[in-house]
Amino acid sequence: MATRTRSRLVKPTLLRDLMERTGTGSAISGRELAAAVQVPNSTIDALLNGTTKTQPTDVAERIAQVIGVDLLILWAPTGRAVPAEDTPAGVQRTAVPV
Repeated sequence: MATRTRSRLVKPTLLRDLMERTGTGSAISGRELAAAVQVPNSTIDALLNGTTKTQPTDVAERIAQVIGVDLLILWAPTGRAVPAEDTPAGVQRTAVPV
């Protein structure tokens, strides 16, 4: 079974700013964005307040499309360089020699 790739929201404040003026020139509310992307309202709320940092890439793509920006304006693909979640406090990430 393949795992869904995830993307990390670059900045919650950037999402909020872009929601105020989308690619069409109009604003979109959190509820409207959630409906357009077909996710629960709580998903958008959690992204905006920073409690959720990642989404499946297909959801990230739909959010970017509705907002009217390229995916990489709002999202970074997770992987080696971009962790899927924040590193816990007090834990430092170190490079492993190859």
